[in-house]
Amino acid sequence: MRIKPPVVLMLLVLSVPAAAQSEYALDQGELRAQLSPARYAMLSAELGGKVDQIPVREGERIEKGQLLLKFDCALQAAQLQKARAQLAGARNTYKGSKRMAELNAIGSVELNNSKTEVDKALADVAYLDATIQRCTLKAPYAGVLGEQKVREQEFVQAGQPLLEILDDSALELEFIVPSRWLSWLVPGYTFEVSIEDTGQTYPVKLAYTAAKVDPLSQSVKAVAVIDGQYDELLAGMSGRLLLTPPKP
Repeated sequence: MRIKPPVVLMLLVLSVPAAAQSEYALDQGELRAQLSPARYAMLSAELGGKVDQIPVREGERIEKGQLLLKFDCALQAAQLQKARAQLAGARNTYKGSKRMAELNAIGSVELNNSKTEVDKALADVAYLDATIQRCTLKAPYAGVLGEQKVREQEFVQAGQPLLEILDDSALELEFIVPSRWLSWLVPGYTFEVSIEDTGQTYPVKLAYTAAKVDPLSQSVKAVAVIDGQYDELLAGMSGRLLLTPPKP
């Protein structure tokens, strides 16, 4: 029985310069862009341990400095308490050594060694205190909680992604335009965007254009922001830019 070789289909993809794509999209009324937050970050664990509390949930609005997650750090707390007790003992020993040195009962070596023990105990306390500070994860800025990658009572490793935070105080639109538009498309230029998810049109203001033009496509990236606050708008929504070059 003869086995036929598999049929392989090859697709030829034509590369169209971004500038030409922008012109064609504009002609078709389909210069599109997607809403993205001004700032966003996936917060990761700074230490390994068991997640004790997550007092927030996905989609919840949060304030700067608000507690987002807390690790079970009972062991580190006990170690810190022990280190502080050792520091107190080292200081008492050093205090006694200083008195004995004044009476010429011990030499400078013993006194310096006593001071070194105090310094070591201080370093242990500082290290454990810094570790305890990493047992809580707080919001670096106000916004809304995005994706939650862990749950309470789960054990995580250092560097593992935990929670996503989005700063939606200003929503941005990123798009590509022909570089020759830079003669009139300048920061502060106003136009509109039609968002499909809401079915409404919103005012937009150009924030900035990229500092470098792509020499091959003769295009440049532009970033605009929604001019105003609209509670119904969410990151990830997309729409059509109502942007028309001025007539010469």
